[in-house]
Amino acid sequence: MRKILITNDDGIESDGIVRLARAAVEFGEVWVVAPDSQRSAMSHGITLNHSIEAWKVDFDVPDVHAYACDGKPADCVRIGVLNIVPGKPDHVFSGINYGYNAASDIQYSATAGAAFEAAFQKIHTIAFSEEACKIHEVTDQYLKEIMAELLDKPLGINQIWNVNFPGCRLTECNGILRNRKVSTDVFYGDRYMETLVSEGRISYMVEGIRNYSALEGTDLKAIFDKCVSVGIATNIS
Repeated sequence: MRKILITNDDGIESDGIVRLARAAVEFGEVWVVAPDSQRSAMSHGITLNHSIEAWKVDFDVPDVHAYACDGKPADCVRIGVLNIVPGKPDHVFSGINYGYNAASDIQYSATAGAAFEAAFQKIHTIAFSEEACKIHEVTDQYLKEIMAELLDKPLGINQIWNVNFPGCRLTECNGILRNRKVSTDVFYGDRYMETLVSEGRISYMVEGIRNYSALEGTDLKAIFDKCVSVGIATNIS
């Protein structure tokens, strides 16, 4: 039986990781090692200068071995692969992230960072993300189908499958687009709002300006067009 390790960056109590595990149990023995709280935008960072802890927790899906961890998402993958899952997992699933991981956002994403750590450990990996909203109809319709399709599709060195689901009604979805390239456009164009704290000290708060255009054939264009985007992302760092 396949062994599947699941992690995320939204925390072990997030709705997305429960839904992902619930779908994954049809494909193998599922282990969850995920952060004990929100760890978004930590990229591929790992903990080096102090120890991390993991502990068994109750989980909403029967027959799933679940551990919370006080480290980063990539830490969760490392201890899951190297210490917790007996004999190492065959696959790692990261997600389902609350918010897209497409275009330039991938470099900041801890969902993608955890997935790239699994790729570094030579584990076949799929990252799943969806729009940050409460509409999950498209994800729920296509999640298992895409899992089944990608589980045995090979990847190159330091590559992951990257899947993004649009947050629209199923009737509005325009299907699945495969072989999507990672867009070089931005999902958000950032700027920082300045606030004077005291003389000589200024506070900066990021404000994202939403972009609505992208090149054809890219992950960003697919989700803008209300399609499921499936493609390969490569860690070139």
